[in-house]
Amino acid sequence: MANRSFILLAIVAVITGMGVAWPALYTVGLCLLVLVVALIALDAAMLFARGGVEASRSCAERFSNGDDNEVQLHIHNTGWLTLHMQVIDEAPVELHRRDLAFSLTLAAGAKHAIKYVLRPVRRGLMAFGDIVVVASTSLGLAQRTFRCKAEQQVKVYPSFMMLNRMEILSVSNSLVEAGIKRIRRVGNNTEFEQIKDYVQGDDYRTINWKASARRHQLMVNVYQDERSQQIYSLIDKGRLMQQAFHGMTLLDYAINAALVLSYVAINKDDKAGVMTYAAQFDTFVRASRQHGHMQTILENLYHQQTEFGEPDYAALCKQVNHYVNRRSFVVLFTAFSGMSDLNRCLPYLKQMNNRNRLLIVFFDDVEMRQLIDSPMEDTLDYFHHVSAERYQFERRLIVSTLRQNGIFSMLTTPDQLIVNVVNRYLEMKSRNQLT
Repeated sequence: MANRSFILLAIVAVITGMGVAWPALYTVGLCLLVLVVALIALDAAMLFARGGVEASRSCAERFSNGDDNEVQLHIHNTGWLTLHMQVIDEAPVELHRRDLAFSLTLAAGAKHAIKYVLRPVRRGLMAFGDIVVVASTSLGLAQRTFRCKAEQQVKVYPSFMMLNRMEILSVSNSLVEAGIKRIRRVGNNTEFEQIKDYVQGDDYRTINWKASARRHQLMVNVYQDERSQQIYSLIDKGRLMQQAFHGMTLLDYAINAALVLSYVAINKDDKAGVMTYAAQFDTFVRASRQHGHMQTILENLYHQQTEFGEPDYAALCKQVNHYVNRRSFVVLFTAFSGMSDLNRCLPYLKQMNNRNRLLIVFFDDVEMRQLIDSPMEDTLDYFHHVSAERYQFERRLIVSTLRQNGIFSMLTTPDQLIVNVVNRYLEMKSRNQLT
């Protein structure tokens, strides 16, 4: 029964009870009780007579982590009465959404589509449940619950929607609106292409004298702009990367940034690859720009999870030297707890930087900044401010220490990570600093 029925029955009970003092009201109460029960029976008979409600869900097979993913519910009133409905979608438990209840009224035979968005904050497999529809007639005295089978599983991948947005922006020349700067390339980096016969107008500085002596005619080297540099995203999966910001872990922010950086690098004619590590060197995707390589990177990043152990930088340095066979640009996404953490791994970072161009990206704490800017009212507030300022000072000291050791670094907030990393890559590429 519906709430309206219980309210009417409660009113009838009160009137009947008042019959103890006024006997006439007892008779009235009995008559009202018969009437209410008859109306409830009539309403239930109409509601359960024939027809019903059909519901289905449509959404993508893959969700994009950290983005708004659209879901549609299709409701069809197959009965012969106008129904008032409460539609409840059983969303995946990982999303903690218990507010997916929608009210609507559908005439007999009518259809309606409900649209809403879900924003997952973790990668992996998620399962939808059924769609529950609680229907009632205009009388509202009885309710009928329809459980429509709609179980469905979706995979949450790293933020591929960001790739789609960047592709659209690049076509419309609107990357600046997304925060990506236009960088003018400085200098001219070239690589050897072929040897050809000298023709008038060729630069005499490109004459290949050895080839000319063998052929007994002038031969010149032909160069083209260097277009294929190796860009590796090296992602830390240690315990510090489990910290959360707006519901997403630092690891997820790093994975999304690595995916976008790889996409931009490939579109800039560079080769993109991915490496992950924690207590041991884990995943390695060799740098490439072949067709379908982005899908390979996406599939490898989909399964990554943080670990509780500390990263082994000695093993990492050894494996990077083994797998990366030419000087490359390596972007290391990590998190430092403080200077002691940096000092522990600094010798290995210096060794990696000697063989490659290393850019270390680590995270700033937004809440610490907000705490420093907040007013101080008592002794406890002063203590918190001092602790936060010390934390920020160590962050600046880490940047300074890395710079003194010839290592590029970038301190950024998680929400600005993608834009800042892409801009830094473009800036270093324009200055020929990638290798």
